[in-house]
Amino acid sequence: MVRLSRTETQERNRAKVLSAARDEFAGRGFREAKIDVIAERAELTRGAVYSNFPGKRALYFAVLADLAERAPRYATPPPDPSAADVLAAFARAWVAHLPLATDADSGDARLGRDLLPEILADEHTRRPFAQLMRVDAILLGLALERTRPGKRLVRVAEAALTTLHGASQLAAAAPGFGEPFHIVAACTALLDLDLDDDWPAVPPITSQPRPADEPWTPPTVTDLLTGEPFRPGDGVVTILGLHRAAAFEEAVRTGADVTAVLVTSDPGELAPLARLAVADLRGCLDQAIAPPARPLLRLVCDTTGELAAAAGVTAVSDATETAVRVEGGRIVARAEGFGACHAAAVGPGPGRSSGG
Repeated sequence: MVRLSRTETQERNRAKVLSAARDEFAGRGFREAKIDVIAERAELTRGAVYSNFPGKRALYFAVLADLAERAPRYATPPPDPSAADVLAAFARAWVAHLPLATDADSGDARLGRDLLPEILADEHTRRPFAQLMRVDAILLGLALERTRPGKRLVRVAEAALTTLHGASQLAAAAPGFGEPFHIVAACTALLDLDLDDDWPAVPPITSQPRPADEPWTPPTVTDLLTGEPFRPGDGVVTILGLHRAAAFEEAVRTGADVTAVLVTSDPGELAPLARLAVADLRGCLDQAIAPPARPLLRLVCDTTGELAAAAGVTAVSDATETAVRVEGGRIVARAEGFGACHAAAVGPGPGRSSGG
């Protein structure tokens, strides 16, 4: 018999807990699920469950994130879609997962039914979730903008996600209510609205960038938008706590090549929530627009803090807001606080002035 290493044993036990928890949550729902039963299903102790996950809610988020990330990915969008094509395909992919009247008591319906109530029950989860929804809107908006250059479409994306999330909640409460094709039509009609979506040339609050000359030795990490490993190179790297997660748009709007790194003081519970929010969006986006037509953006959930440390951020919290600019494999500028993402993208560095 091959003896497993400690790391391999931990990974195996974690996978066993996730599988057992998925069955328990699907069978009984989050509220009625029991950690003791999950441990028994996994053939582990209660302590082994808690050694992998800090609590039942963290385990619930991790189960949903794991399922969303492992869902089949379909890359069959048309080669040159219009903004209406992208938004319609995105909405169709979304409503395809809404429960029907005959699905009300299915395991899949029970599995996700308690997600929003659990998020809403606690400010600890509610505030990061609000930022994560803004992240989703930015990602969808940027994808739409690739088909309609010169116009910011994040507010259209916000309105579409509001419509679709509302449809999801109503479908959970009243399965079968509403016509999916009407929901898709309502989303695409948002493109014809004038939502006054202008981006300021300079953010209202901008921190002061500082020149730097530091080594850049980042670890290999996983891009949440593609699921592929990569090692961040030249460009702007933003280190953002989940209370400031959407601030990476400041760097994106400068035209920089951006790696947005999400960090949190509670990686056990909030990191799975971040992974879930992005994976759900990615699953629909995959069916709407091909990756080459998406923005030059990578998104990372840095649960260990290793990538943040490579950028010089050794202590993280949900309020962290730091950005660095990397050129020639070295950090040449950095900024902290509100406006840091914009400041690092355009501020001082080799061959640059504070005006960009």
